[in-house]
Amino acid sequence: MSRPKLLVFAGSTRLDSFNRKLASVAATLARASGAEVTHIELVDFDIPMYNADLEARGTPPDVMRLKKMMHDHPAWIVCSPEYNGSYTALLKNTIDWVSSPVKGDAQWSDGFKSFTGKVVGVLSASPGALGGLRSQSHLVPLLFNSQCWVAPTTFALGNAGTAFDAQGELVDDSHRHKVQAVIDQVLFAAQRLAA
Repeated sequence: MSRPKLLVFAGSTRLDSFNRKLASVAATLARASGAEVTHIELVDFDIPMYNADLEARGTPPDVMRLKKMMHDHPAWIVCSPEYNGSYTALLKNTIDWVSSPVKGDAQWSDGFKSFTGKVVGVLSASPGALGGLRSQSHLVPLLFNSQCWVAPTTFALGNAGTAFDAQGELVDDSHRHKVQAVIDQVLFAAQRLAA
């Protein structure tokens, strides 16, 4: 059986983001589990705020690049920060652009082409005790609506300010095991759906 392709990203561009650190940990663990991992940073994509008038002039090149990348990976890990009890504007904007059909392009006329059938694991991290759990509760329905399969096992890393060492690794083995459990379920389900 071929190695599963897994896309990992966080809904933050903040330099010292806990969710970017968590995404890095997840990418490392997934590679060790045998997955072919693509770990991206959304800061590396030049994606403006969604605007239908702007889109009418042509879908931005980096949106097309991300559409193709997301389409090419049957499994994803998304690390979702919590802002005001929900997911970030960055994450919503990314999903809005990628799920928008490209007018006049037969290959991308289906806006959900990049989402349909993807197996998604959801992680979050927050300085608070709930670990960004409320962001997950809003993000999961959005992923369902986008025709993704969402892994029932999730992990919300609370008190994230003390959860990482100076190298960005998780201090507590139990936290690593919980991230691994999400990865394992995502890879298992993606392989079964592909069979």
